[in-house]
Amino acid sequence: MNETIAAIATPPGRGAIAIVRCSGPDARRIAARVFRTRVPLVDRVATYGEILDVDGCVLDTGLALAMDAPRTATGETVVELHVHGSPVVARETLRALLHAGARAAGPGEFTRRAFLNGKLDLSAAEAVADVIEAESRAGARAAHANLSGGLRAQIVAIAAELATLLEELAGAIDYPDEVPEPARAEAAQRLAALDARLAELTADWERGRLVREGLSLAIVGPPNAGKSSLLNALLGEERAIVAPVAGTTRDVIEERFAIDGVLVRVLDTAGLRESDDAVERSGIERARRALAGAAVALVVVDGSRPLDADARAVLEATRERPRVVLFNKSDLGGSAYAARADAERDALAGSAFDPATVAALRGEIARVGWESETPDLARPHLASARQAAAVARAREALERAGATLAGGDALDLIAPELVVAIAALGEVTGAVVTEAILDGIFARFCVGK
Repeated sequence: MNETIAAIATPPGRGAIAIVRCSGPDARRIAARVFRTRVPLVDRVATYGEILDVDGCVLDTGLALAMDAPRTATGETVVELHVHGSPVVARETLRALLHAGARAAGPGEFTRRAFLNGKLDLSAAEAVADVIEAESRAGARAAHANLSGGLRAQIVAIAAELATLLEELAGAIDYPDEVPEPARAEAAQRLAALDARLAELTADWERGRLVREGLSLAIVGPPNAGKSSLLNALLGEERAIVAPVAGTTRDVIEERFAIDGVLVRVLDTAGLRESDDAVERSGIERARRALAGAAVALVVVDGSRPLDADARAVLEATRERPRVVLFNKSDLGGSAYAARADAERDALAGSAFDPATVAALRGEIARVGWESETPDLARPHLASARQAAAVARAREALERAGATLAGGDALDLIAPELVVAIAALGEVTGAVVTEAILDGIFARFCVGK
């Protein structure tokens, strides 16, 4: 924390500008050796000048923006150098800062310093990475809800209520003649209500995973059913090769599209059938693995002719899992759809080349994948397995405390469980945290953030 760090804050590659950031107690002094201007840098005022390389030669012209502590993102003095977006210029500017006395920042070190300096809690720090990695509108909204401190507010409020109950118990234990013991029934109700609030956060964790990682959708079916045509229609582009020859798709193709702003990871797979071709058999095996790992199966069969053994096998194999069934090629006939089994009564009939069919399929995928309404995580939610595990430990402690109350044991025996629950919740916000936890969290950050 006594060292001044520097890194390129913008993505690699060419662009209009690149930003090289410097943060720490010597940021102004170090920047003055790299940035030459006629006037001194003023707090939060962009200043035009020359960028000098390690030899003191002019490398570029650009802007310097100085921000004095503590009113900065990291809580330290920060100087940003805005240069032209050449990878060479950005790299040489960083090299000059390091030559002037800065140290190269590690992954997420700027955000880590912001946490250590009290500028944001640990849940918000994790949300920074989620904002950067968001691949959909819903993912960005979900991450921003936590970045704004919403999760911290909920966790702190629950922990405060637990602490209040713990203080009441401690008062009754220390001063039994003056402080009355909390009523057992009331204590049980309070614990149950707090556990219910944690249960809601746990449920949001599952929805949060869906928003961040996307819904995995495997398009499966017998050969020549129109799976690749359907993939192209869902994507709105010619991504997969389409041919009338059965077995054209030999490998799993993964692409992404969005439904109502929520990411869908779609896998186009080889046709499922028995084959003597070694290459096709390998593709079929990959298709089966993709189907097993997908959250939803989009089953496509040729509905224009009677179902063959391969089509019936695919339909039967997917009946016990979340799926959407399409009897494709309705423009050529509908004999298979008319004779469909009761298990396929909710199946769709249409054509991969019909926009109305594609729109209906997107609606069905959302209905089956979201299970209810479209996820909208503009409200705070658990955003990592670490946070979910901490809340799970808190709930386990509350469950043990509830069992103690229900069993008629001494009321003060729940105090250790309350301590455990409060500590577990503190791990979410960073009130209770170790260096190992911080290392694990910030290791996934990019350098420069």
